[in-house]
Amino acid sequence: MNEVILCKYGEVILKGANKARFESILLRDLRRRAAKIGKFDVSYGQSTVYIVPLDDDSAARIDDMYAEAKRTFGFVGVARAAVVEKTLEAVLAAAKEYLPPYLAAARTFKVETKRSDKRFPLKSPEISGEVGGAILDAMPSLRVDLENPDVVVRVEIREHAAYIHAGQDKGAGGMPLGSNGRGLLLLSGGIDSPVAAHMMAKRGMTVESVYFESPPYTSELARDKVFELARILTGWCGRMRVNVMTLTHLQEEIRDKCDEDYFTLILRRAMMRLAQRLADERGCAALVTGESLGQVASQTLAAIAVTDCVAASPVFRPLIGLDKQEIIVRAREIGTFDTSILPYEDCCTVFTPRHPRTQPELAKVEAEEAKLDLDALLDETWEARFHKIIE
Repeated sequence: MNEVILCKYGEVILKGANKARFESILLRDLRRRAAKIGKFDVSYGQSTVYIVPLDDDSAARIDDMYAEAKRTFGFVGVARAAVVEKTLEAVLAAAKEYLPPYLAAARTFKVETKRSDKRFPLKSPEISGEVGGAILDAMPSLRVDLENPDVVVRVEIREHAAYIHAGQDKGAGGMPLGSNGRGLLLLSGGIDSPVAAHMMAKRGMTVESVYFESPPYTSELARDKVFELARILTGWCGRMRVNVMTLTHLQEEIRDKCDEDYFTLILRRAMMRLAQRLADERGCAALVTGESLGQVASQTLAAIAVTDCVAASPVFRPLIGLDKQEIIVRAREIGTFDTSILPYEDCCTVFTPRHPRTQPELAKVEAEEAKLDLDALLDETWEARFHKIIE
């Protein structure tokens, strides 16, 4: 008996005339993931994607492939299933042989059948009844509960074969990765920005990132932490380019020449200008940040307005309405939280003002910026940039 993975579409199914484009992007992403693990056939039929191991080594790594499928944006459900000949005898044999390990911890179950191939001699309720009886024969301690079962066993009678599985796990949801353009993430190394990357990737955006550092005030360990966050994100977002820019001289000039209350705002505006230049060079149509409204002084409505006005591209803030606890929950779910809280410096904490402006006026911010040779400082930072590809 062979085991396969079934992946169920989410929003893609609603795309009408554009559905084929989204399907193509989704299958490309899934095949890329499968190629890292082994030899798998990835095909589509009847709003389901089938992942079939092509050799024994790949079959032995089906757990790894299953984990990849659950991280693939575009699927709302993922299931491991036995695939058998399309006969009642084969389906009942699979129910007795394949399902018991998946039902071992359950007390109750029910069976649901989808009979896509109407040529199959039994109707869906009849198939469910037969399979339920076979399960009870194999596991007499179970009982049927049609209202609130511990496990829902599903039987699918499709065109070429029959599939039986003990329910499905939740998929990553969202839109296929790469179906909605490219964005440049300002990746800080904190809790918020990796979650923002995940949320935009879930909407189909390919994410590239820029990290701002300020050695010797920030360390190589802080940079390595950001590279590790990017590595974790690749499990969701695919290959990521991390661009690194050094702000040390710029920050020292701000410290020496500008009113302390405006340090953070001037720095944020400089970062947005550099990010915009990089986005233009890299073909990114939007900037992405991890800001949440009112979380810190630079994230008040007035401060955000002062920052945004130097960017030509739209600035997406997917966390804008979330509180910190909600963001932490999401960081734990995607696996970035433990790395994000490592105690290494961030450039935004260098020369932090004692009384930052929370309701800044644009004219006063611009007057403080005028004390700097800002264009030269930005050009200096730009020329020293470098990048690392994380896969």
